Amino acid sequence: MVFTDSSIVPSASGKVGVRKDKNKNYVVNVNVRNLAEPKKLSPPSNTYVVWMESGNDPVNKLGQLVPSGRALEARLKATSIAKPADIFITAEDNAEVMSPSGPTILTTRK
Repeated sequence: MVFTDSSIVPSASGKVGVRKDKNKNYVVNVNVRNLAEPKKLSPPSNTYVVWMESGNDPVNKLGQLVPSGRALEARLKATSIAKPADIFITAEDNAEVMSPSGPTILTTRK
């Protein structure tokens, strides 16, 4: 999966790899580049959170992204029993949120 262009962080790009492991779980690898520091967004946020949609199931939080380095890269590896249909990243005030409430920064939705 590839993230679509972002209107909020236009230079951000990334991709998502999904594979099954030996236990038949789905391993989701998220790799993003040029993800602006969340405090520089308008309005400012504190973190990025990765979410997964899988058919009729509710949205699941996969984890937090922390951009670092000169290329502001961030990576996340998560495991799910459900097959991901879409992955998206939101800017949030804190990483403890249980459902997406901030603006969507990147998404794999068409």
